[in-house]
Amino acid sequence: MGKQKKTRKYATMKRMLSLRDERLPQHPSCLFFQYNTQLGPPYHILVDTNFINFSIKAKLDLVQSMMDCLYAKCIPCITDCVMAEIEKLGQKYRVALRIAKDPRFERLPCAHKGTYADDCLVQRVTQHKCYIVATVDRDLKRRIRKIPGVPIMYISNHRYNIERMPDDYGAPRF
Repeated sequence: MGKQKKTRKYATMKRMLSLRDERLPQHPSCLFFQYNTQLGPPYHILVDTNFINFSIKAKLDLVQSMMDCLYAKCIPCITDCVMAEIEKLGQKYRVALRIAKDPRFERLPCAHKGTYADDCLVQRVTQHKCYIVATVDRDLKRRIRKIPGVPIMYISNHRYNIERMPDDYGAPRF
């Protein structure tokens, strides 16, 4: 029988994680009790390419339907990458392009390389948590759900719905 090793008390304190450890999740200061304090009317809504296309198919007016969903003023925002993606789709999607060029839409310039719209939207939402993301794309929804404090707007039953919106903001619950 060998001598049993005993761990000293000061070694247990050394093994504890410090508050500045990289392995701990870093939450931004705008998330207060898991609610995003930067969200509030007028809502800035980042619009994806397929959201515009599905809105046209469902015969929904984008701005009016957003206001009906959120009961507040909405400013749809479209990035350069999304605009480039709509332009690449060609003549078949000219109605979507005309809607995207509406003066009520706010244009957001992109400073990164490439024109992949999903990466652009995820990057922008990660940096600035003041946006709601409007998309129908399952993969993009899955990526955005991993980011805390970012609501997602989607289309179901010929109307807009929103998920992960705090009750305090007066968003409808269905």
